[in-house]
Amino acid sequence: MDKISRFNVVHRYERRSLLVAINCVGSLAIFFFGYDQGMMGSVNVSIDYAVHRMKFGHVQPGTTQVIVDNTLLQGGITSVYYLGCLVGCMVGGWIAEKVGRIKVIALGSIWGVFGASLQCSAMNADWMICARLINGIGTGMLNVIVPVWSTETAPHTSRGMFVSVEFFLNIFGVVVAYWLGFGCSYVGGGYSSFVWRFPVAFQIIPLLFLFVIVWFFPESPRWLVKIGREDEARYILGRLRGESGNDDLAEAEFQDIRNVAELEKKSGKLNSYFHMLWDVMPKAIGGGSSGALHIGRRVQLVIWLQILQEWIGIAGVTIYANDIFRQAGYSGQKARWIAGLNDITYMFSTLIAIFTLDRLGRRISLYWGAIVMGISMFLAGGLSRGAISHPDKAANYGAAAASFTFIFTAGFGATWLTIPWLYPAEIFPLQIRAKGNAWGVVGWCIGNGWTVLLLPTMFSRINEKVFYIFGAVNFLTIPIVWALYPESNQRTLEEMDLLFASDSWWNWDAESNFARLREENPELVQAAHRGGSVVDPETGIRRKSARGPSLVPGGGEVGVGEGSEDSDEKREVEVKE
Repeated sequence: MDKISRFNVVHRYERRSLLVAINCVGSLAIFFFGYDQGMMGSVNVSIDYAVHRMKFGHVQPGTTQVIVDNTLLQGGITSVYYLGCLVGCMVGGWIAEKVGRIKVIALGSIWGVFGASLQCSAMNADWMICARLINGIGTGMLNVIVPVWSTETAPHTSRGMFVSVEFFLNIFGVVVAYWLGFGCSYVGGGYSSFVWRFPVAFQIIPLLFLFVIVWFFPESPRWLVKIGREDEARYILGRLRGESGNDDLAEAEFQDIRNVAELEKKSGKLNSYFHMLWDVMPKAIGGGSSGALHIGRRVQLVIWLQILQEWIGIAGVTIYANDIFRQAGYSGQKARWIAGLNDITYMFSTLIAIFTLDRLGRRISLYWGAIVMGISMFLAGGLSRGAISHPDKAANYGAAAASFTFIFTAGFGATWLTIPWLYPAEIFPLQIRAKGNAWGVVGWCIGNGWTVLLLPTMFSRINEKVFYIFGAVNFLTIPIVWALYPESNQRTLEEMDLLFASDSWWNWDAESNFARLREENPELVQAAHRGGSVVDPETGIRRKSARGPSLVPGGGEVGVGEGSEDSDEKREVEVKE
């Protein structure tokens, strides 16, 4: 029997205190993710970095402002990080199924330390490109597994709140990165290498702390069941849910996890990354392997939701904030100061999601966010043009343009920031949630890499018209979400399988099919709320209820928790001395 170290916090804490401790560790990883994103906004405008080391710009005479000459090189250095993230998320998702969640978090953090060390010591563009790629791999590992670890340990009712809190800390990382870079910009009159090397090196501190502390936290009970370490899984679940008065709850969840593990063994051949992606293709050429689960459709939805998230404008506002405010009529340190205030607004706006996502739902939140952001981008673009065309009134036009940029950022933080990360954790079946989340991160990497590579060139060629593109994409997302994305709010995992059982991509067909299934077989929904599986991964819907007759011809009755003769026995875990 495998053992849990006596130093593991699972022996000291239980229920809410243990969940809070796990959420704090997950938030530390998400904080690093945000810091690493926001860091480049300050690094890109430092003189030693842009002019002397990377050689993609020059200093404007009489100022300390960097003028970019080679936008492709600047964008390439920034965007190659997202290529690393793409590789890291795919590799991390695969490794996590083999060695567990904790070891992948540790691997991602130490990999990130190595990449950050290479970045802060970079002497030229080639060196920095390689360092950014390596650092991105570590970030990708953390991005794909930390949300899964948090989801697999948290109760279903608290998942939305946990994600919102973590993304508050994510943007807090962006704020820390920006203001740290802003403060360092005064060292040596702005010409010192310390201006950019210290902010890059600073990320090593939380990564080292994460690497050390994560070993003292419990592994995912679902992964432990999957590899046969059931005694550990049952003990950890008991501590997470609390044995006193809640033993039945922990035991029921444990039996549900065992059932899902058996389901994985049956359908494992369908769960590779290739099968998940290719599943969207016609059966004639090998697609449709997931049957009524329609995994390929879900993969496409989460990938494109993340790509749309970046093209509505947030990548430009976050990374190229200084350029945006210069287009609005501000210059030098004043533009950087305003951009820092915008990040603070961004951080506090994420708190709105904690109170609205579960009440309004995902679709309505995406709608109102897109409307607010779309209007803001069009107005910011028009006012920025006014500042350029009328220099005598540049201050007035610039202030108005900056205010709408603030409104855009607040709208994004309250809506589109969290939902594209929450949606994959909600719509994928439990047995492939880690890999499904990896496809969401792939979409984020593609969207981010694409935008940061093109944005420097776009800003230099079409100036404030970039805002119009962002505004148009925002309004384009409304019919896309309306037509293709079913509502996931207040629906269980099993109900997600019913929701995607329709062969049609259209949302109205999915909803009508779901309503029909619920009306014709009300026990299906009751089984879903009890945690029973109602969809077979190969043949589709198979049970009328958790203990009812099969809906597939020839199917037998299946009871939740069958085959577990020792399900009522108490399990004890040997503590390693």
